[in-house]
Amino acid sequence: MAEWDNPDVELLHDINGLARQAPDWADHLMEYVGEYGTIVALAVLGLWAWWTARRRPDAVAAVAGLVWAPLAAGVALLVNVPIREFVERPRPFLTHDGLEVLVDGKRDFSFVSDHATLAMALAVGIFMVNRRLGLVGILVAVFAGVCRIYMGVHYPTDVIGGLALGTAVALLLAPVALALLTPLMRAMAASPRIGRLVSVPPESVARAGEPDAERQPQDRDLVA
Repeated sequence: MAEWDNPDVELLHDINGLARQAPDWADHLMEYVGEYGTIVALAVLGLWAWWTARRRPDAVAAVAGLVWAPLAAGVALLVNVPIREFVERPRPFLTHDGLEVLVDGKRDFSFVSDHATLAMALAVGIFMVNRRLGLVGILVAVFAGVCRIYMGVHYPTDVIGGLALGTAVALLLAPVALALLTPLMRAMAASPRIGRLVSVPPESVARAGEPDAERQPQDRDLVA
């Protein structure tokens, strides 16, 4: 068939074909992970990054960067709306026979993947503040995209486009976003009621027996 001459379609069948060979429990697991699990994992990484960022010398800027991560994801999803409407690419299972579709109800356009866009924007936002956790997040985002192909609801290029879009929005708009968010976080840090959401006083860190922030260079990764 001519469709097999297309590397995008060939890779789609290769990855989705694993679902046909896998036991039902594995398909259900991949369906849950692809729909919800990866986003929950990124949320946990973001909370972990926030918990440690509050103890850094540059806590205000770091927390501002982490606040930008979910905002970047939201902006990226909004940017994707006109892209989808312009490209108008049908879901792969609507135009290619023989796919194992693990989730019903996906009738909107396929390019680009919302899940991949959302996941990568979150991951890149975390990476700009904490490279170690951010690298884990990027791997989770890529796996989220693979899950969408496995589930039969996206082409590989849908996923690649989503990963690229999420990255671009998170990085390119970060300077403007941080310029707006940093003063807000600074004002919150000065508040006696909610200040600990942004910054933990150094004396509290010392009492807790935590290492001095200057000894933790891996956490001082915010891109100003």
